Amino acid sequence: MKFSPKVAIATGAVLVLGLTACSAGSSDTSSPSDGTLVYAVGEPDHLSPGRQTVAFGQVMALFAPLVMLDDSNEITYVQAESVESDDATTWTITLKPDWTFQNGEPVTAHSYVDAWNYTAYGPNAWENTGQLAGIVGYDDLNPVEGKPTTDAMSGLVVVDDLTFTVQLDHADSQFPLQISQSQTGFYPMPEAAYDDIDAYDRQPIGNGPYEMTTAWEDNEEYTVTAYDDYAGEAPKTEAVTFRAYADTNTAYTDVLAGNADLLYLPASKMTVAEQDFGDRLYAFDAPGIDYLGFPLWDERYSDKRVRQAISMSIDRDAVNTAIFGGLYEPATAFTPPAMAGTPEGICGEFCEFDPDAAKSLLAEAGGFEGTLEFVYPGGIGVDSLFEAYANQVRQNLGIADVVATPTTDWAEYYDSLVDSSVAGPHFGHWGALYQSQQNTLRALFTLDGGCTLCTGNYTNPEVDSLLAEADSAPTQEEAEAKYVAVQEVVLEDFPVVPTFSNKYAYVTSDKIAELPALAGSPVIDQITLK
Repeated sequence: MKFSPKVAIATGAVLVLGLTACSAGSSDTSSPSDGTLVYAVGEPDHLSPGRQTVAFGQVMALFAPLVMLDDSNEITYVQAESVESDDATTWTITLKPDWTFQNGEPVTAHSYVDAWNYTAYGPNAWENTGQLAGIVGYDDLNPVEGKPTTDAMSGLVVVDDLTFTVQLDHADSQFPLQISQSQTGFYPMPEAAYDDIDAYDRQPIGNGPYEMTTAWEDNEEYTVTAYDDYAGEAPKTEAVTFRAYADTNTAYTDVLAGNADLLYLPASKMTVAEQDFGDRLYAFDAPGIDYLGFPLWDERYSDKRVRQAISMSIDRDAVNTAIFGGLYEPATAFTPPAMAGTPEGICGEFCEFDPDAAKSLLAEAGGFEGTLEFVYPGGIGVDSLFEAYANQVRQNLGIADVVATPTTDWAEYYDSLVDSSVAGPHFGHWGALYQSQQNTLRALFTLDGGCTLCTGNYTNPEVDSLLAEADSAPTQEEAEAKYVAVQEVVLEDFPVVPTFSNKYAYVTSDKIAELPALAGSPVIDQITLK
């Protein structure tokens, strides 16, 4: 079985972001000054776009993407003037003129091509390298054996100062979505970056709305200020201070008290946030979905009626209220509503709470023998969720022995997927870095997608064929129709149980007038302070 660790890294990044994992931070919680937004965050891993995996907000303040997705999942051009292709394989990217990096260097086609090559070059071992894996020549920079004999992908060609072409290794109609804001491996870097790449990681020079005036130091907050010569829409906030917290509960208390202004809502506070913050609680559609995977090699779960019965025995509305404070949305498809073309409701009766029908299905399948063991990674804050699943299945399916068992940590859980020792229905989450059904469907339901381990090694040749047709579709509308066809095939097999479509939830101090967002993420530079 093949597995792509590069893609898995990207998934882990989204998971960590969604769980708001934090590192040690500054103890300075003094009140912010006028004109400065204090963003409570986790400690960055890196600030270079090709390396960061948890510092999305910090990097997006410093850099502007080629394109962004608006609230309707429509592409809006930022640094790019156009992104075009006649065959979905060779794409021409034309840049807008007169953009500069914060050191005054012009942003050119070379700024992108050089940065993408550096990020993709295997020996550099940059975390976001996998985002570029579809470009012709990527394999030359990442040979299976030995060292690469080149440091440039043949699929990238500079045409002139403002134009370059990208040749993909297969037709891919979703490429314009892949180069949007969240896939930071597609960001540019100035020539100055390569003089001292480690120093650059501490104080990146970007092409975005804010610039760093001092370097980031471990466990210390730092402030970015509005870049006067930014070619995009001018920031509405003069400065942003990024303050790292070791404990998200402390951060929550600080925002409530007005000592910080913005925080991604910790899971532990979902049930009380509305009471504490009222209309200063914001929930935006996210490109993430939670599900239950199964050990499909275990005969007890090989009959899809067993999996369907488990799905129908879970009262998602009750779980949503009790665990997520009503913020999440019960899943009705295999991709979340945030993704264009998601066929909401396609799961039908199998994602609806119906204990009587669930018992009948289980009886038709021959019942269930032994212990039904829900497995989840310990230490990530989902204990109450899986205990709720276990209680509902026990009560609503009449299975006497149902337990929820945490592993010691994430590593042990992951190992149980790798060696196929996971004992029963288990934790599943996929957070896409770009809002296309393609990402989630490929990740979960194809052999090389990055998370086949998460779905019991499920594959289906018909799924592979339909995905290839969708990738080569001439329009987004036709591609979306093909992705719906993929979901119909997956529904027939029902290898996983979709549980919840995720939300990006934030709380703010009363200093913030309103929290604008695109594709579920706050637009930091467009936040207006009172």
